Amino acid sequence: MMLVARREIVTQIRTRAYIFSLLITVVIVGALAFAPKLFDGPDSYTLGTVNSQQLPLEAAAPDMEFEWRAYPDEAAATRAVLDGDVDAALVDGSKVLTDGEIDTELGVLLQSTHREVKLGAAGVNIAPLQVESVGADTRYEAARTGIALVLVLVLFMLIIGQVMTVAMGVVEEKGSRIVEILLSSVRPWQLLGGKIIGLGVLGLINLGSILVVGLVASYVSGFAADFPPGMTGIMAGVILWFVLGYAFFATLGAALASLVSRQEEVGNVMSPMTMVIMAAYFVAFYAVNDPTGPVATIVSFVPPFSSMVMPVRMAATEVPLWEVAASVGLMVLAVLATLSFGAKVYERAVLRTGARVKLGEVLRAK
Repeated sequence: MMLVARREIVTQIRTRAYIFSLLITVVIVGALAFAPKLFDGPDSYTLGTVNSQQLPLEAAAPDMEFEWRAYPDEAAATRAVLDGDVDAALVDGSKVLTDGEIDTELGVLLQSTHREVKLGAAGVNIAPLQVESVGADTRYEAARTGIALVLVLVLFMLIIGQVMTVAMGVVEEKGSRIVEILLSSVRPWQLLGGKIIGLGVLGLINLGSILVVGLVASYVSGFAADFPPGMTGIMAGVILWFVLGYAFFATLGAALASLVSRQEEVGNVMSPMTMVIMAAYFVAFYAVNDPTGPVATIVSFVPPFSSMVMPVRMAATEVPLWEVAASVGLMVLAVLATLSFGAKVYERAVLRTGARVKLGEVLRAK
């Protein structure tokens, strides 16, 4: 099995198509890390005041826009902050109300300008503005959403791409009847396992390259400063879920592909599995914006959808460890069941050339 895996790795990694696709992928990922900085326009903030003088923020940041709105009391200003009408509210010239963590740039501007105004007026020691959050802590919300969105696309493209490569390889060997020669030296499960492992290693190389380039580019661009805590766990989770999702779909794809002898028929025989992958992708995409909702939470426990949905939830929000462990356990059981099913179908169908073999017929054969 390891000899077969080595053959798959060496054969694929030497092709120009693989090298070019890997280079293009890492360049795109690296460029995405700089996209926020390249396309970010001038900042603008809407601020509220309660019994406070408007601070001359324009003098400190002339390239930014500031709009001030006056409110009769702190309760009204709090409602405006929670409703998103203002980014922050200055109360009594000493306190700033925010919804979660205040924007770093805005916080620095408010503190520095407040100090300058008070020093010019009094020339004494000045107490900094008190920052009080009236809502949930959302400091990492935007970064988590962006990371989750990228993970959805990466997992989907890698899984469906590697699975189709496995399926096309099975049909190519069967159609050319090379599989008959190979099976004279190795057992069917060894040939199937070696192909899945070998192409899976290539998928891990792709995934590892994407993660490394993305992290390095994020640190260079400064985007990494917005990363939430636990990025190491998120990255490790992505690798684990890719392995589980790939093992499930690659085994199923190889089994289905063994039913046909021509590459033109691969699309039709793989269509049920492709629909499942697409469904998992759409649910994972939905989970990016609602990771704690009932749909995302329930589906993240259901194999094989969990292979895409759970890593997205882990990136988009804090997920209890027991939920992750339960989801992994269920997915492992599903992979083991698929390996047993796929090996049986592959062994019984891969040597039957000619017309498409029906799955029911293969399962009834002994």
